[in-house]
Amino acid sequence: MTRGERHESPYRRFQAAEGIPVYRGSAIDDVRHLDVASWPRTAQKGAFINLADQEEDDAYVLEIAPGGNTEVLHHLFEAGIVVLDGHGATSFRQPSTPKQTVEWQPGSLFAPPLNCYYQHFNLDGTASARLLVVTNAPMIINLFRNFDFVFRESYVFEDRYKGEDDYFADKGYQDGGSGPWKTNFVPDLRTFRLGQYRSKEHRGSGNAGMGFALSNNSMAAGVSLFPVGTYKKAHRHGVGAHILILQGEGYSRLWSDGEPPRRVDWREGTLVSPRELEYHQHFNSGPSPAMYLKFRLGNLDSRRGASEPDQIEYEDEDPHIYEEYAEQSALHGAKVVLRHPALLA
Repeated sequence: MTRGERHESPYRRFQAAEGIPVYRGSAIDDVRHLDVASWPRTAQKGAFINLADQEEDDAYVLEIAPGGNTEVLHHLFEAGIVVLDGHGATSFRQPSTPKQTVEWQPGSLFAPPLNCYYQHFNLDGTASARLLVVTNAPMIINLFRNFDFVFRESYVFEDRYKGEDDYFADKGYQDGGSGPWKTNFVPDLRTFRLGQYRSKEHRGSGNAGMGFALSNNSMAAGVSLFPVGTYKKAHRHGVGAHILILQGEGYSRLWSDGEPPRRVDWREGTLVSPRELEYHQHFNSGPSPAMYLKFRLGNLDSRRGASEPDQIEYEDEDPHIYEEYAEQSALHGAKVVLRHPALLA
């Protein structure tokens, strides 16, 4: 191996053996229409998504044919699933417990309990269903370096799931009154009641959101809704966040120290993932509220100890950012309601 050449990790060898497309970069324009290919492991079609030049977590798109179903799946990595299109159901079981089934629709969010057995079914006989799945498979596969162990080990994690009757039926609760919503199934993220952010540490004025702790996993998810005419504060953190646009249109700016910013235009179905400690900032430039779902490593995120501030307050940002935002909003018929502090001085 020559100097500068990237070592082929166990995870990359696993991907190559699966034989489906792999998409890389910083963003996918629309995961709902991403090209997929036959995936024998699932008996359906799929494609891997490896964004942000990292092997801590990944994503994949799974497309289920009309009236079709996947093979029974189980694995030693965590996974969070959001339904992009279609109506269907997923059954879950442990070796010694009865099967449980939940029905899903676009916007449903859930996570298979660790190493349980599960199977997806498309209940529509005329249209395909499509799921986006974010996992920590790269770190688990690279840690154990044994594919049979990761996909065939039968150990039952009863502390995660032991077939409780209400495991997927319980609507859940908010931890501590202000923490994440603890649940195992969200029927529709778009209609879930969100809370208002009040702290300065949150990403912007007028935002609403909710974090989710799913299936006793370390990985986490969260939804954020921001009004017309507003944008988020620039911030950075450890690698691994996968941001899926659920509604609205706008753009994101991404940059690292010493680099010019890159712009990613987004709409429903766009997936964005910043690189390690890369600043990113999200702008709703459309005529309707914008909403995104963020999957992240949760308790697994070390944050890497940034030496600079993790968030840039509005009053500290370049005024050109606000000026560009006002121009973009006007192009889309949106009125800016966020008044930049520097302009109020």
